[in-house]
Amino acid sequence: LSKSHILVCGLKGTVAEFCKNIVLAGVGSVTLVDDCVVTDESLPANFLILPHENHYNGKTLAEVCCDSLKEFNPMVHVAVERGDISTFGVEFFEKFDAVIISCCSLGKKKLINQKCRKLSKRVAFYTVECRGSCGEMFVDLQDYKYSKKKLEETIECQIEYPSFEEAILVPWRALPRRMSKLYFAMRVIEQFEDVEGRNPGETSIADRLGVLKLRKELCETNSLDESQIPDALLERLLTDTREFPPVCAIIGGILGQEVIKAISGKGDPLKNFFFFDAMDGKGLIEDISGPSTRS
Repeated sequence: LSKSHILVCGLKGTVAEFCKNIVLAGVGSVTLVDDCVVTDESLPANFLILPHENHYNGKTLAEVCCDSLKEFNPMVHVAVERGDISTFGVEFFEKFDAVIISCCSLGKKKLINQKCRKLSKRVAFYTVECRGSCGEMFVDLQDYKYSKKKLEETIECQIEYPSFEEAILVPWRALPRRMSKLYFAMRVIEQFEDVEGRNPGETSIADRLGVLKLRKELCETNSLDESQIPDALLERLLTDTREFPPVCAIIGGILGQEVIKAISGKGDPLKNFFFFDAMDGKGLIEDISGPSTRS
């Protein structure tokens, strides 16, 4: 763990929770990427931005979070990388053991995941999003080998993961009937933002009609009943665009555990989507893979 190097892009509340967890756990280094300037809107969910510091003099989220994380564990090297992560060459990602991205567009998620998969070494890839009281996490560990204990015996296991693009291309009609409704709702919002050229979180309840129209089109294409993506759920995702701190803590904590498991190679890893909804307090794991990548 102390020799591992983690890259984090997109520093909102959920990722702030994750960074705190892995820094306290004692990873080797954490590199932060987020050139957005700190504003008052950054404060509610991100505890790494101290509220009494009213003047940040144009500092970026990465710079402010870097300063805070260094105080959590001086033994961990925390640094800032400036620039658009989607423009970084494949070789840039080779120095990391895990890449975590948040607040990224659909195209950027696919691109960064592809770059991680082009490397000769295995780089664990994660996406994490939190919209109001709902959250989603995706995991790609590629061809992953790990060990786990069963009674007094240590068992060696292997799981093959699909990429993010491969996972979301699995036809909806091929998914289990009791599939998480949040999976479908997140894909609708994600595609709406992509079509409209919006950044994640830039949708609002004013986009309700456009989102419902896209839901209808996607359901028809995928032979899925529209009741699988309830109006009420979509409206919640459109209305509550800011992160809900308790949800950030839960998802950030689980993400931290998963990254530590992936680095250490010990314990059953999550495959490959995790969903949490504070309305019912349930967390669900869904394995969305093609036939050849199911473990």
